[in-house]
Amino acid sequence: YRDSAYIYIGGLNKKMNEGDVIVVFSQFGEVVDCLLMRDKETGESKGFCFLAYEDQRSTDLAVDNLNGSEICERKLKVDHCNFRVPKEFIDPKINKGEDKKKSSDQTDPDNPKLYTP
Repeated sequence: YRDSAYIYIGGLNKKMNEGDVIVVFSQFGEVVDCLLMRDKETGESKGFCFLAYEDQRSTDLAVDNLNGSEICERKLKVDHCNFRVPKEFIDPKINKGEDKKKSSDQTDPDNPKLYTP
């Protein structure tokens, strides 16, 4: 995990939001990304997140000091992880299905190769 500045944080109180997590974990370094996992339908926290620091050394401090600690009456699980940003956060077209080829390309006036009036 020496190449990753991301950590996994589990056991979060579901009432905590991204700002709360950042306030707690920023004592070990500058936080550059915080992805709190939420239910797609309700928007309610799932109780875990992925957090990135500007400097990878901050991950060691956070894991060593906060793993097993209790915050908001919940015991935290904090560990190093290899995190990849989900594709739907990188390219918003993936969520909407816009990157798929149209099934009616042959009648598409925007595609002159296949358009036949």
